[in-house]
Amino acid sequence: MPLFNRIDARASQDRLERLIEDRLAPGADRAAIDALIWTLFGERWAVMFTDLIGFSRRVVDFGIIDFLETIHISHRLLVPCLERRGGILLKTEGDSMLVIFRQPRDAVQAAVEMQRCLSAHNADRGPAEQVLLGVGVGYGEVLRIGDADVFGAEVNAAAKLGEDTAKAGEILVTAAVHAALGDEFAACERLAHAPAGTTAAYRVHYP
Repeated sequence: MPLFNRIDARASQDRLERLIEDRLAPGADRAAIDALIWTLFGERWAVMFTDLIGFSRRVVDFGIIDFLETIHISHRLLVPCLERRGGILLKTEGDSMLVIFRQPRDAVQAAVEMQRCLSAHNADRGPAEQVLLGVGVGYGEVLRIGDADVFGAEVNAAAKLGEDTAKAGEILVTAAVHAALGDEFAACERLAHAPAGTTAAYRVHYP
């Protein structure tokens, strides 16, 4: 990798790690260091986590190669939906994706497009061949570390909604996303429980 690419890829992570080390030093002014970290890395983003539903069972039933093939198919179908709505795919982990958007409306519109795309894909396929998706979306101040990762309460809430709570076909959003959506997605159902990081969570109803 060229030198400049290496510097660019590591600069944010290296700086954050040094600041955390400074924060751990005896007598450190933790408030001042925290303020500097937010100044350097604090940004407002909508954060989406996706998860393919039923994958643990699928690996047991059909093996790891089928697992990898389905992930490949899902990326081929879903990444164009993300890009059309201005999403930036930061990373993938197994069958999950972490995507950021400048506006929460774009994130939810992308999620709707993704669910419709998979619905069309699944229409003429049996249960074993279907790709099923759950989506969680949060919105607020996060620490964005270059193009490597994001951290924050809304990130944690979105991850919990997308990876642990959402069922096939569902789009779940935090209170901050719900407040920002306006009339276009007025048909939202409040969930009985909200994950840590948000005061409430909602299921988006879409045509």
